[in-house]
Amino acid sequence: MTEKIDLEGVQKTLKTGIEYIGLHRVEGPLVFIRKTHPVGYRELLQCVDPKGNIRLGMVLDTTADMVVAQIFESTTGLTLPDTRVRFMGESLTLPVSEKMLGRSFNGLGRPIDGGPVPLGMEERDINGKPVNPTARQYPRDYIQTGISAIDGMNTLIRGQKLPIFSGNGLPHNDLAAQIARQAKVRGTATDFAVVFAAMGVKHDVARYFIRSFEDSGVLEKVALFLSLADDPSIERLLTPRTALTLAEYLAFEKDMHVLVIMTDMTNYCEALREISTLRGEIPSRKGYPGYLYSDLAELYERSGMLAGFGGSITQVPVLTMPNDDISHPIPDLTGYITEGQIVFEREMHGRNIYPPVAGLPSLSRLMKDGIGEGMTREDHPHLSAQLFAAYSYVKDVRNLASVIGEEELTPLDHQYLEFGEFFEGQFVSQAKNEDRTMEETLDLGWKALKKLPAEELHRVTEEELMEYYEG
Repeated sequence: MTEKIDLEGVQKTLKTGIEYIGLHRVEGPLVFIRKTHPVGYRELLQCVDPKGNIRLGMVLDTTADMVVAQIFESTTGLTLPDTRVRFMGESLTLPVSEKMLGRSFNGLGRPIDGGPVPLGMEERDINGKPVNPTARQYPRDYIQTGISAIDGMNTLIRGQKLPIFSGNGLPHNDLAAQIARQAKVRGTATDFAVVFAAMGVKHDVARYFIRSFEDSGVLEKVALFLSLADDPSIERLLTPRTALTLAEYLAFEKDMHVLVIMTDMTNYCEALREISTLRGEIPSRKGYPGYLYSDLAELYERSGMLAGFGGSITQVPVLTMPNDDISHPIPDLTGYITEGQIVFEREMHGRNIYPPVAGLPSLSRLMKDGIGEGMTREDHPHLSAQLFAAYSYVKDVRNLASVIGEEELTPLDHQYLEFGEFFEGQFVSQAKNEDRTMEETLDLGWKALKKLPAEELHRVTEEELMEYYEG
């Protein structure tokens, strides 16, 4: 069926879509088209330059008089009078399949590993579908990462959103890759998979991720979506959406437990700010658009467990805090949406502690419901609380020592300093390829508490002292 639209310039009808000739203006990656038919938000379009080259784009804004779209590739060579634009009448879709595991794709879901395009079982809109809140189940079971600072103190629960707050130059990429290599769901026969989305990363970082998964032999259970630093900004905005689309298929169609790692969300937000500025929108905090919160929530809320489905989606977003400022809009808004955070400390990194996870600002709000008897071990809740309390006192003793000197401290204060050194150097710190079991992590926690006298351990029971402290 053809349809005719009155244009300011040329009219043309096609069976495959309505085509317009001529652009109103071009600004960076954005093109502006006047007097079109009603088009949808995030609708796909094809932009054909005078040489016949086709470039894909997406509608960002639409009014009665003007449509604003961003081209996925460069706008170089697009002339105002001769460029043709064809609206496709649909949003971007991704063909999804289990065969995408073990493969590498760009932000649009196109293979970049030299292999063929996987045959998708179905096409899915990358923007996802709304979820009935009453269908969500409360997360319970834990995911073992093999990292003591997470498993012991900030346990990751299946279906949770637990971001990592890092900074420039800190080893968040190493930790993200290690979690992807080592994560496992214990006590279940359900398949486990990792969907890894990297936005705005350098070429050497992308190669590091691929090589890390290949060398460890886990690549067959990992699907990588890599948007490189020199790729268009719009691709960074699409990368987490394509990754989550595959995750939803694996979790809710194939009943798999899926861990989605997204790094770096700061690059995502910078791309959002860049496009918002080009569109002339009124800026909010730090120049970011006012809808930054709802945009991030749109991504983070595509996780969890649904009634009637055997699979789950767990998210670990990674973001670098500008100037290590945890009150910056990106970590600030992320903290409102997610259920806790893993915070990196630069001072610990300077002392060669890996991972440099800060003991006190880090927390997992769902941890209490996924640990204890029948899940991890019966002493886990009390042990972690005691470690937090003791480490908090260590911080106070160190501050006091910086004022009066260590020689003026009491013998008990010196014991706490010894505990702090062991806790950071043996419990928190571990090798980048070291995969500890939950039992090893908990036993190491008790070994740290043995640096303190038993009368200082008020958060553990007498029975736990008898079994793990004195035994």
